Amino acid sequence: MRIVVVGAGKLGYSIAELLSREQFDVIVIDREESQLEAAKNTLDVLTVFANGASPITMDDPDIRESDILIAVTGSDEVNMVSCILAKKHGIRHTIARIRDMQFMSEAREYLKKNFDIDLMLNPELITASEINRILMTPAALDVEDFAHGRIRLFETKVRRHSPLANVPLKDINMPKGVLAGLISRDHHMIIPHGDDCLLPHDNAYFIGVPEEIEKFSQNFVQRDARKLHRVMIIGAGRAGRYLAPMLEKQGVYVKVIDKDRERCRLLAEKLENGIAVCGDGTDIDLLMEEGVAEADVVVCLTEDDKLNLMLALLARHLSGNRTRTVVRVSRNEYVELMEKVGVDVVLSARLLSAAEVLAFARRGGVVSVSLLEGAKAEAVEVIVQDGAPVAGKRLMDVKLPREVLVCAYVRGDGAAVIPNGMTVLQPGDRTILFIQTQGAQKVMKYFKGKG
Repeated sequence: MRIVVVGAGKLGYSIAELLSREQFDVIVIDREESQLEAAKNTLDVLTVFANGASPITMDDPDIRESDILIAVTGSDEVNMVSCILAKKHGIRHTIARIRDMQFMSEAREYLKKNFDIDLMLNPELITASEINRILMTPAALDVEDFAHGRIRLFETKVRRHSPLANVPLKDINMPKGVLAGLISRDHHMIIPHGDDCLLPHDNAYFIGVPEEIEKFSQNFVQRDARKLHRVMIIGAGRAGRYLAPMLEKQGVYVKVIDKDRERCRLLAEKLENGIAVCGDGTDIDLLMEEGVAEADVVVCLTEDDKLNLMLALLARHLSGNRTRTVVRVSRNEYVELMEKVGVDVVLSARLLSAAEVLAFARRGGVVSVSLLEGAKAEAVEVIVQDGAPVAGKRLMDVKLPREVLVCAYVRGDGAAVIPNGMTVLQPGDRTILFIQTQGAQKVMKYFKGKG
């Protein structure tokens, strides 16, 4: 499969990196040679110095009639034009980054219908939705829903005094609808078995029925943890303007700080009870005056990764380490560093968007992909296809690769089921997998049809 990526910025680079790892033929186009250098020097891709919104570029033999075009330049208009031209030059599927909030709220369906865009990416909206899900679940580092909300993934940190620490999984009274799916320990991925234990500081992933996951998650809530009543957001950019109303609708009091008066005005119009404060989020006196020490969570959403880290550490210090911190980063390599120095939740907007593209590119029954632990592992929802090697056989007889764990499945309109070795999957089953990323391509063949 040949995939064209228009725009070699941070998001374009991340998408090209993921797709090239999957052995797709990737072409990266940009009109700035400096932008292409990183992709040219570090990725197994073809780079083209050209204007991605030009009919001349689209008529290039290497580009026309490709399978997918992904336009992720910094301009919504350029991305839309690239998609229109792509379809006219035989490229079957198009993806466009659309960041304008008005486009997404008022013209989403119009753009899909009239511009023939198959998937629209809005990294800020994706990030805000992810933060909202995490904040609404106690003790969560990550929350993902699959199979139309009938299966939930829950990631948490195992605390030193957790009652579940150092106990073999086979001896934990796990609810019937919950499975321990993955353990991240010292940056190594472990598909757990009954004799494995959860150790302090592990990141543990559980999957199961949402109601049971919600009850089970209480095992990881610290006794002195605050209930979510007050959230302070530093940064009133697009992500902040999406997130604040989401939280307010769920009864959370929101206060947003930003230096830009126009951004504050735009956000204030969206809030009923919360407020937007025009000021410098690095001003300690301002933070104290606005109640950073009383906030249950501080979310740092400025466009500067280093500033976000500093603000998160400052918030923890001023609150006596009682306030939970959430940071959005642009550079994936900062995720690990921030977690090490004590930031509670670190989200890469680039990886969240790249995961949606990866799911679209795989297709063949793949509904969604969630990248875990900086893309070292994945949670994948896939629909078992006719003729797939797993279909109609007991899981114990299929001899799946060791890099995968079949976590749950939903058949038709039924409830979610946690499988065992005797389980027989059928075509049409929505199946949730934990996969170590290096084995993803090998694993997916077991769930796809022969065609």
